[in-house]
Amino acid sequence: MPYVIGIDTGGTFTDAFAADQHNRLAAAKTPSTPPDFAEGFLNAVDGLADELGLGVAELLADTDYIVHGTTSTLNSLVTGDVADVGFLTTRGHADSISIMNLEGRYAGLGADEVQQMARTGKPAGLVPRHRIVEIDERIDHKGAVIVPLDEAGVRAAVRELVADGIEAIAVSLLWSFRNPAHEQRIRELIAEEAPGLYVALSSEVSPRIREYARSVTTIMNTQVGPRLGGYLRPLEARLRERGFTGALLVMQGSGGCVSAADAPSRAITTIGSVLTGGVVGCTRMAATLGTDKVISTDMGGTTFLVGLVVDGSPVTTTSTVLNQYAISSPTVDVHTIGAGGGAIAWVDPAGNLKVGPRSAGARPGPACYGEGGWEPTVTDADLVLGIVNPDNFLGGRKKLDVDAARDAIDKVVATPLGMGVDDAAAAIYAIQNAQTADLVRKVVVNSGHDPRAFTLYAFGGAGPMHCASYSADLGIREVVVPLGSTAAVFSAYGLAASDIVLTAERSQPAPMPVDAGTVNAVFAELEAELAARLADQDLRFSGTRYEREADLRYTMQLAEVSTPVAAGTLTADDVERLGRDFEARYESLYGAGTGFPDAGLQLITYRVRAVGTLPIAPELPDHAVAAAGPEPGGHREVFLDARTGRETAAIFDYRALCTGHRITGPAVVEAPTTTVALPAGTAATVDRLGNLVVRYTDTEEVS
Repeated sequence: MPYVIGIDTGGTFTDAFAADQHNRLAAAKTPSTPPDFAEGFLNAVDGLADELGLGVAELLADTDYIVHGTTSTLNSLVTGDVADVGFLTTRGHADSISIMNLEGRYAGLGADEVQQMARTGKPAGLVPRHRIVEIDERIDHKGAVIVPLDEAGVRAAVRELVADGIEAIAVSLLWSFRNPAHEQRIRELIAEEAPGLYVALSSEVSPRIREYARSVTTIMNTQVGPRLGGYLRPLEARLRERGFTGALLVMQGSGGCVSAADAPSRAITTIGSVLTGGVVGCTRMAATLGTDKVISTDMGGTTFLVGLVVDGSPVTTTSTVLNQYAISSPTVDVHTIGAGGGAIAWVDPAGNLKVGPRSAGARPGPACYGEGGWEPTVTDADLVLGIVNPDNFLGGRKKLDVDAARDAIDKVVATPLGMGVDDAAAAIYAIQNAQTADLVRKVVVNSGHDPRAFTLYAFGGAGPMHCASYSADLGIREVVVPLGSTAAVFSAYGLAASDIVLTAERSQPAPMPVDAGTVNAVFAELEAELAARLADQDLRFSGTRYEREADLRYTMQLAEVSTPVAAGTLTADDVERLGRDFEARYESLYGAGTGFPDAGLQLITYRVRAVGTLPIAPELPDHAVAAAGPEPGGHREVFLDARTGRETAAIFDYRALCTGHRITGPAVVEAPTTTVALPAGTAATVDRLGNLVVRYTDTEEVS
């Protein structure tokens, strides 16, 4: 039967999940293989074939599509391994990307960093000044041509940039989102002067008001588009050589996927590719379990990721910040810090213990891996504290060296701070739990919600070891640890369960109420554009739908609030209702009475998401029902709580647990791909899908 495969490539591990139409499921987890991540991808496919008892060629020949969450785009931008690009812009506006809208010193920084303004600085420039060329042309805010395009000047600029060795050209002209004619003509001229050169137009990549963010988004798209194509094309070729005849899809930051052929042209949409699979997985599982408010927490080997699901849908944002640059690209709102299992513990010059953000990654990995790593990590601390079984890591496929972990903690942390190794490991554990709780609190509270009203999902290889502590710190009373078929590959499950999602938007600022005919016309044009793009995906959909929203603001404000818009033909009353919905949404975010209706409203940007539902939707099977109570496979001394220190904990093999089984802490549950820590004061029940549902049985917080 046809399969769908999800493959999530992280900095430390590559996770894979497969399902067919009859819910035959398989999961695999293999080390990532930087810098050639494609090798880890293919190893994960091999792992799935082994789990299913199939040959690799047989599995791939029977797979309809593979959805890939890739770090390629994000890694390129973070490390600076990007294409050399030229930038063409309207005369007089070459410095806008350097001025950075006056926010370059503080954009994306935390409150503590912003307070030290004298220590902040602008990031390195995106494009060398000699590769920025101003073009004579001008379109006004209504889309009228004021100055014709200087085509001879464009040709000369292209020849100059090509002679300088650029690999791609970004084009961002003033008000091009109102009239893209000049940008489109420039692309034609570039094709004549330099056939085959990668070109990105701001009117296609980010047709949204605000020159600086639009230019940055287009430049970054141009920097990573060639690199993404250079990663995907050879990967797809290797899959074809192995017998794959289906479609290779790439996850986008928006929470849906796009064809590998289409992805490089809109590469900026994939910067959150590897971050969003878990949130999509939470959305699907929460719908199955009847939960509408979920905090998604993913602690892998390198990072700790947090996202929200509210009223059954992921919380999204229309922009993000990367390397202090503003990017205008709709994405699932996922926040991250360098606090995965591989996060390195270190002592700063002032004698303070820190954990992260640097990570040991897949190579050399934590000290306990025995592969050359010498700096202590969170995983080393978990091992020393007895939480991790050195003989059962990754289901026993990898043996861990306790002595190496203790030696690393001793040399780097314990001796410099004058403390014992066990106390140093406990301190690393406490800091890890505190900083992850801080990020969860920030994400939930800043979104206008109370964390106590949510269920927390904890996944990733390291997440279940820490979730009972960081959730208790927030007053969250229920934690779901996805095990069963998705254990430790939950993000890959989310990828396999995702659909095609495409976004089109256009800024067309106007005071409210906007004429209903204008609103209908803009939405109709955006939906027609998306219908054509859906057809270009060359995939079979079981259904399609369009979701509308508009960005509104009070007059003269600098930021907008995205507000849902009803489907169908809108009337004047519908447009009036949109304004009221915006005001209600504004006050839900910022508090009652914070609105200022006397200022009037403005509609700034129209946006449509097209969702093409893919035909294979993995359904998680029911877990085996308990026939008798669970029996521990043994006991060991484990540190789970600073209040109690080391204590004897019951050790359970997850494979022996059935639906309805209940375990009380202190206990440890060992699954083939992760470990769940249950401090005293907690109890875990196996639900019908095989997940562990952790609840708190006392009123004290676990620390």
